[in-house]
This record gives sequence, structure tokens and C-alpha cells, in this order.
Amino acid sequence: MPNILADSPVVAIITLQSVVAVAATGQTHGCLISFADTSAMNGYLQDFIKHVPSDEHVLMVLDRAGWHRSKALCIAQNLTLLLLPAYSPELNPVELLWEQMRDKYLSNQVFRTADQLDTDVGKAWCDVTCEPETIRSLCLFTWVESPINN
Repeated sequence: MPNILADSPVVAIITLQSVVAVAATGQTHGCLISFADTSAMNGYLQDFIKHVPSDEHVLMVLDRAGWHRSKALCIAQNLTLLLLPAYSPELNPVELLWEQMRDKYLSNQVFRTADQLDTDVGKAWCDVTCEPETIRSLCLFTWVESPINN
């Protein structure tokens, strides 16, 4: 899985077409995937945790997709998965990133090939996530920040 951006993450989110991590610092980590299953999630978790110092603990916020709940996930000692309630996209910080990407870069287009879609999603991801303060303002919900600061 090719990296798009990588740094020291605190909170992470996965979606069907791309895997996204959002840090309290506004740094991000993500990769584009063409499918999502337990194997892909394990690959992402392995790559993700490489960017986290061993003395830091990460809270990863996820929706309830099957591959997020799989008993076959290999979860590092310094990683905790927090599953959001079912059908609660309003609680998922990554939804605001996807909204920015759709509104500013991906709407009203026809993608003639999967490669074009991957390229355009990758560019949109990089553009939307290039400003740490934008990431913090969009994704650092109070309920996420509170346990980080306490």
C-alpha cells in the first residue's frame, strides 16, 4: 500500500477507498486502497504503527465496518481501537475530510478509469490534509481531544 503522507498520529480513521489517520497535531497518515478487508486493515495497522513512537499510545477511531471489528486484526500494544456507534457518521472525524475532498476536488466529474480516480483522490487527500491547522479544526472533536489532554 503506497503511503500518501506519514507522521506521528494520535487518532486514525479508515474508509473504503482510503485509509486516513488524523493527529491531534494536525499531521496525517494515509494510503489509498482499492478494497478493504481484514488483510488490508492489518497491512495498514502495521504501516501506521511504524510511525508511532513506542512510548506513545494511540486511540484509533473507527466506524463498524467488518474489517474494523475482525478478531483477526493484529493490534499493537500501544494502539486502542475505538468503534463508533453504528450509523453515526456525524461522530466520525474523517467524514469532514471526505466532505472537503468531494466539495473541492471530486464532485461533478466522470472518472474514466480506476487509475484516474486513484490519482485524483490522492491529490485531493494531499491538498485537503496539507494544512495541520485545517485538520485540527475539522477533525479534533471535543470528545476526541478531551482524553488526549487529560
